[in-house]
Amino acid sequence: MLAGGGLAIAIFAGQIGVQVSNNLSVYLANAGQIPADAPNLARVGRDVVTGLLSWLGLPLLLLVVAALAGSILQAKPVLTTEKIKPKFSKISLTKGFGRLFSSQSVMEFTKGLLKLAIVATVVILVVWPDRDRLDTLMTYAPADMLDYVKVAALKMFGGAIAIMGLIAAADFLYQRSEFLKKQRMSRQEIKDEHKQTDGDPQVKARIQRIRMERARGRMMAAVPEATLVIANPTHFAVALKYEHQEMNAPVCVAKGVDEVALRIRSVAEENGVPVVENPPLARALHASVELEQEITPEHYQAVAEVIGYVMGLRK
Repeated sequence: MLAGGGLAIAIFAGQIGVQVSNNLSVYLANAGQIPADAPNLARVGRDVVTGLLSWLGLPLLLLVVAALAGSILQAKPVLTTEKIKPKFSKISLTKGFGRLFSSQSVMEFTKGLLKLAIVATVVILVVWPDRDRLDTLMTYAPADMLDYVKVAALKMFGGAIAIMGLIAAADFLYQRSEFLKKQRMSRQEIKDEHKQTDGDPQVKARIQRIRMERARGRMMAAVPEATLVIANPTHFAVALKYEHQEMNAPVCVAKGVDEVALRIRSVAEENGVPVVENPPLARALHASVELEQEITPEHYQAVAEVIGYVMGLRK
C-alpha cells in the first residue's frame, strides 16, 4: 500500500495539481456570476465531485491493485463462501476474550504500534529540517507549492517503504516460522497417525501370529500325505510329496526348524511317513524351496536318490 501510494504521488501529483488549479481558477474568476440558488449549487457540487473522481480515480485504482498484489504475494488466493456463512457456534464471549488477549493479538497490536511509530518518525524526519519553510509555504505559487508537497511526500513514502519493507520481511519470516511450528506433529500424533493409516502395530502382530499359527496347522495337516521327510537330527525338516504320474518334481508340503522340525518328524513318524536323515540336503532344501512349490532342478538328483532309497525300503 505504501509503495502504491508513493508511486501514485510520483505519477499523478503534477497532473492533479494542474487540474485542481484550473478548476479552482474558473470558479474563483466567476464567483460573482454564479447564482447561489439550489440548482446551480447542485450543478457546482456535481462538477466538483466529478472532477475529484476523474482526478483520483487512477491513483485509487493503483492503490487497490497494490493492495491486491500484496495479498496475492503473501498467500495464494482462495475463493470460497464458507467464511461468510453464519455460524452461531462461533459466538462465544469466552473464546472472544481469549482471542482478544491472546499472544497473537498482543503481537499484532505491537506490530501496529511499531508501524505507526515508524511512519510518524519518518514524517518528523522529513518535515523537521524544512520547518522554517512551512511558515512561508502559503506565499508560494501554486505550482511551487505542489512541487514542494510532491517532493516531501515522496521522501516520506520512500523512507516509510524502506523501513516497512524490512519489517514486512522480518514479519513474513516470523509468520512462516510460526506456521511451520504449528504444522509439526508430536511423537504421539505421529504414532496415532500411523495407527490410523497402517493400523495398530500390536493388533497387526497379533493378526500375523494367528495367520502363522493357522498356516502351521495346515502345514502339519499335510505331513501325513507326504512321501518322505528329509531332516537332520534336530534342526531342519522338509516334508516332500511326489506322485510319479501327476507331478513333474517333488513338492514341499511342510518345512521348519527347531521345534517345528521336531513336530514335523513326530507327525511323520505317527503316520508312517519315512524320515531320512540327510543334514546337508535338509538344510539346502529348507533354504531354497517354499511351501507348495517344486524343488529346484539342482536338487533333483539328490532327492531322486533319497526317494529311490525309500521306495526300495517299501518293496
